[in-house]
Amino acid sequence: MIEKTPEEIKQIIDNDKEIVIVDVREDWEYEICHLENSVHIPLLQVEDKVDSLNKDDTHVVVCHHGIRSRMIGKYLESVGFKNIINLSTGLEGWATDVDKSMKKYERK
Repeated sequence: MIEKTPEEIKQIIDNDKEIVIVDVREDWEYEICHLENSVHIPLLQVEDKVDSLNKDDTHVVVCHHGIRSRMIGKYLESVGFKNIINLSTGLEGWATDVDKSMKKYERK
């Protein structure tokens, strides 16, 4: 797994339409804000839904601050995924550095 900043992830999204963005936040968080075309799989459902993801794809894993997504990125690697990228500062960083119009929130 590699760590990338919001700006680096933006470049990847702009240049590679084949990536899969996996958002591991809770439903209420995803409803407030999310990246377009992301796949929403809440943290506690990842193990049950991992077979719905293609191990050969490049996956960008996101959460609020980059901590839960890092955990899931490590898990995905442990079950055979090879191209995992963690959004290091999460969607909070994305909203600060890339898309200032994105809604921000505090975790409940």
